[in-house]
Amino acid sequence: MEEGDGERVLELLGLLFQAHPWHGVSAGPEAPNVVTGYIEIVPTDTVKYEIDKPTGHLKVDRPQQFSNVCPTLYGFIPQTFCGDQVAAFAREKATVPVAEGDGDPLDICVLSEKTFSRGDFLLQAVPIGGLRMIDRGQADDKIVAVLRGDAAFGQFTEISELPLALVDRLRHYFLTYKRPPGAMEGIIEITHVYGRAEAYEVIERSREDYRDRFPEVKGRFLSALRRE
Repeated sequence: MEEGDGERVLELLGLLFQAHPWHGVSAGPEAPNVVTGYIEIVPTDTVKYEIDKPTGHLKVDRPQQFSNVCPTLYGFIPQTFCGDQVAAFAREKATVPVAEGDGDPLDICVLSEKTFSRGDFLLQAVPIGGLRMIDRGQADDKIVAVLRGDAAFGQFTEISELPLALVDRLRHYFLTYKRPPGAMEGIIEITHVYGRAEAYEVIERSREDYRDRFPEVKGRFLSALRRE
């Protein structure tokens, strides 16, 4: 089978079957300036959903603790991975030890004035900054973005332009969302709130980590077709 034939088969499969949200969807041709986001949970969810990595289906992770709900749309950027490059950058910037990346796709929080009834959808988001979160020694950055074209938030280009209360709500959510009932101290630290340029660097490093971690996703498929 010729190279072009394999690419055509991949294109046709994409028309016939729903793509895996992590591996089968691109971060977008304008990344890191504008990125595709896959949204897992919305601010009204009292259950934390997350992607089931082997199947691509949305699954229940756990009930949210008490009244602690995410204040933004929350999900990840497809074809990203928090690995060695993301960890190395966090190690340069953080004030606490960073052993590794958390091994998940790069998380994204998307601000919008609109109400969404449920997760499991794609959108276009404009990164404006991020939170450098360290979870038990693992780099677990949260990119903060605005929904592209949003009437209320679309004009923001830097996280420093947001009302401080919005950033504080995000910080509070991530500092407490894994805390067991009754615990006085958490296991998570947010060492920095950083701007757009640093968010771009994290996104690009996570894309590089993805290519290093999953070089075979497309290549193995095309190789299998050529053997037929």
